[in-house]
Amino acid sequence: MEMKGMSKLRAPFWLIWGLLIWVGLSCAAKIDGEEEVMNENRTAVNFIHVGAVVDKLTPSIGGAAEKCIQMALTDFYAAHPHYRNRLIMQIRDSQDVVAATSAVVDLVKNQKVHAIIGPESSSEATFMIKLGEKVRVPIISFSATSLSISPSHSPFFVRTAQNDSSQVKAITAIVQGFGWHELVLIYEDTEYGKGLIPFLTDELQQSNIRVPYKYAIATSMDAYQISEQLNMMKNRQTRVFLVHVTSPFGSVLFPLVDKAGMMSEGYAWILTNSLSNCLDAMDPLVIKSMEGVLGIRPYFPASEALESFKRRWKWSTPELNIYGLWAYDTIWALATAAERIGEGNNLRFLRGQGSDVEGKTDIANLGVSEVGPKLLKEMLNIKFQGLSGNFHLVNGHLQPSAFEIFNLIGRGERLIGCWSPEKGICRNISDTKPTEKYSTSVSKLKKIIWPGDSITAPKGWAVPANGEKIRIGVPKKQGFNEFLDVTRNPLTGELNFSGFCIDVFRAVADALPFPFPYEFELSRDEAGDSSVIYDDLLHQLNENEKKFDVVVGDITIVASRANYVDFSLPFTDSGVTMLVPVKRNLHRSMWVFLKPLSLGLWLTTIAVSIATGAVLLILEHNGRSESLHPLNLLCLILWFPVSSMVLPERQIVTNTRSRFVLVVWLFLAFVLMQSYTASLSSILMSDQLQPKYFSVSELISKGYYVGYQKGSFLKSMLIEQLKFNESKLKSYANVEEYRKALSKGSQNGGVAAIFDEIPYLQVFLTKYGSDFTMAGPKYRTDGFGFAFPLNSRLVPYVSRAILNVTESEKMVAIQTKYFGAGNQNEDSSISSPNSPCLEASSFGGLFIITGISLLLALIGSKTFIWQKPASVAKTYYRKYVSFQQHLHSDVKDKVMDDRLKLPNTNTLETVSAGADHGCHDGCSSPAKHVTESTS
Repeated sequence: MEMKGMSKLRAPFWLIWGLLIWVGLSCAAKIDGEEEVMNENRTAVNFIHVGAVVDKLTPSIGGAAEKCIQMALTDFYAAHPHYRNRLIMQIRDSQDVVAATSAVVDLVKNQKVHAIIGPESSSEATFMIKLGEKVRVPIISFSATSLSISPSHSPFFVRTAQNDSSQVKAITAIVQGFGWHELVLIYEDTEYGKGLIPFLTDELQQSNIRVPYKYAIATSMDAYQISEQLNMMKNRQTRVFLVHVTSPFGSVLFPLVDKAGMMSEGYAWILTNSLSNCLDAMDPLVIKSMEGVLGIRPYFPASEALESFKRRWKWSTPELNIYGLWAYDTIWALATAAERIGEGNNLRFLRGQGSDVEGKTDIANLGVSEVGPKLLKEMLNIKFQGLSGNFHLVNGHLQPSAFEIFNLIGRGERLIGCWSPEKGICRNISDTKPTEKYSTSVSKLKKIIWPGDSITAPKGWAVPANGEKIRIGVPKKQGFNEFLDVTRNPLTGELNFSGFCIDVFRAVADALPFPFPYEFELSRDEAGDSSVIYDDLLHQLNENEKKFDVVVGDITIVASRANYVDFSLPFTDSGVTMLVPVKRNLHRSMWVFLKPLSLGLWLTTIAVSIATGAVLLILEHNGRSESLHPLNLLCLILWFPVSSMVLPERQIVTNTRSRFVLVVWLFLAFVLMQSYTASLSSILMSDQLQPKYFSVSELISKGYYVGYQKGSFLKSMLIEQLKFNESKLKSYANVEEYRKALSKGSQNGGVAAIFDEIPYLQVFLTKYGSDFTMAGPKYRTDGFGFAFPLNSRLVPYVSRAILNVTESEKMVAIQTKYFGAGNQNEDSSISSPNSPCLEASSFGGLFIITGISLLLALIGSKTFIWQKPASVAKTYYRKYVSFQQHLHSDVKDKVMDDRLKLPNTNTLETVSAGADHGCHDGCSSPAKHVTESTS
């Protein structure tokens, strides 16, 4: 029974053993077949080992890059299954610089890689690049964009990303477009953070954009220290900030910025692409604290391949970014280069001496790659259209492309425009026209939501209410304290600032449309002297030695100063002229009464007077006038115009036309008399008070000394523009020194003239105007203005406030307070020694009117115009003939009387006959002659 049972049990046991043996033999046969296939494949395909060093703890770069690398290898060889050279990827993790260095050594020594994709950050690059040069392995980075490393310095370094300098022009265009003239730089105090700053600063300064403050934030700072730095920035006036940090530091910075109240209205924040490229991986609460921020990042054009890749990536983490796309394109470029180097036995890694020494990281005994230089050469010549756009390496860099401009709103972002090197700012790259020119106009951008939910672009600066006060530099004057006066309170020791310029500035500050806290400071030179030269004071506004924000005083606006400072609009009128003593001329010519009128005007007036008298005589002609003697007639012609000015017109003329002529003549005479009186008064006054000198050339030719106000720009003007010898110049500080120097004269230790601006000379003349006067030409200046550093954003606001003040009653009150009513408009200068006499051309219109009136009066007579002169001429002709006949008769009578006295009768007969003959000729009787003569 047991044996039978045992036989039944053994049958299944042997069956099981048989099945196991059959399965084993089948598996062995299958393995042998696979090995044969693999051996066949090994002879057909060449495997090239490459490595990648990524930081898997930073998903925005390392995590996304690792996935993109794996997908790129799969996609590339799926698209190119016939390629014989294939990449075998070895990926290592790099959490820090030490881990990255160890991973690279391991890849080179143990994995014999012929290329390394990495480093991820610029801080890891220095050692990797040197190691790559040693073993002739190209180091290919898709994320190390810092300018501290460059392919031009390292032949085995390739950057398949755009370097940081490519964004500089885009940032500058945005700042220019919004009209901001200043910005503050915030950057990490690391090699990566500092690498961009020199390039960015240079580009901004070339576009006249100042960078007054740069804040390097150390990565070791805690939240409290960072907040202190932010409060310092808040107390400055600049409100535009450019942030160049990595995403870990940005996640700490911006919540503190929001907490400090610097994400409110009036602020503007711009991100470089180092942070803009990693926003997707940041905490949503951090993104919310960045609302209103502008950012830029590389633009990659839409394509079917990109859209397909995004669909495959859709549910993956982390979010896809530009670094992942660059990593994807890098693998395609490297795989293409590997295929192009061809097949052969030289696809190997030569061992170095002593490589058998134990230890995975024995750097001294690393080998040398034969494939690396070939891969590098081929990769530099590859061009294709990748997911990130056109892949084309120029000098070891990815060719720069366009940038997107976006606006963070809420927890998301909104694309508002683009920038391209060819077209500048635009709304969409695809919509630009080939003929369109480069533009920085931000009007092409979409609407922007700024910090504080404002839709109005910030002006770029503000005067902080609790921040630093504006430092106003004020010079100390030794004279002319009406304009500027600085005194010290003997009890408190405080400085008191007063004067015309100070009061004007206070009125302007009150007129500004924003709070303007300021404090006056007395300017001093390096030796502590407060009596500084104005040009030296203005240099203290420069960036290098900036002691003041504004300089206030009697600062004259001149071209030479405008080269290093900016001026507001002038708040006074000005000009330069000379002050000279007055000479009194008490000896006048006895013919001075003839000077007011020129010879031509005298002759014209006499001619018009005679013509008027003649016309009046003609119009008033009657029977009695025909018996007047010509001499009496001439007297009457001259008498008519003169008598009309003193006698009632009805006693002179009776004819209406004569009265018309008389009215015109009286008007002409009235104008001439008034002009004569004014001109004569001017001549008599100028003859009495004449400047001692009139021309600059006279002062120079005679070698006279001249003076100028101490500390002013006039010294250089006298030497460079007016060509005075510097040895002939003397400086004076106040009114009394002016008076003493002019009173002494050039020969007695004084000066012949003092050159100064007209407002100062007017102040002088209010005290000593009886003995001195302004003379000579006036040289134009633009008046007094307030001085600011170059490109100061305060200038347009202050200039508009000056216009409001000068056009109001405030300016009149300030002028009256310091100079008296109307003094600023007085002009006490004498321009020339001889006042010009009046010319006939000045009254040509009046003479023409008078002539026309005379002609019209004659035409309007009852008889024709020629009948009256003809009648008068005929009358006087008859008188002339009668006079001649009467004279002839008198001669004959005398001869006859002489003959009657002789006894000769013949003579009597002759005389009688002559008498009879004369009577027969129609001679008038003696009675008749007598009658005619009487009449």
